[in-house]
Amino acid sequence: MTEVSISARLPDDVFRELEVFMREESLEKSASIRKLLAEGLHHWKEQRALKSLEEGKVSFLKAAEMAGLSVWDFSDLVRDKGIVWVKSGKFIRSDIEKALQ
Repeated sequence: MTEVSISARLPDDVFRELEVFMREESLEKSASIRKLLAEGLHHWKEQRALKSLEEGKVSFLKAAEMAGLSVWDFSDLVRDKGIVWVKSGKFIRSDIEKALQ
């Protein structure tokens, strides 16, 4: 995997929290930043998928794909968050047709 170098300025309080994270996780600065960034992006993808599903913009299968999760893991997330997503038959039919292919 190719890596790209980036640079960022952090407020002092955020950097102090990063230092605490580095100590507690026994990670160097670069590894800490990569781990936190990956976790943040994963969370962002899940939230974006949940919002799109709840707003009826995407089907359940598409939302799971957007979140980068299996349908089963995504269904657990939807249930845990209390998301109401069945608002029309449009996406349900689409999901069933895709599942039957």
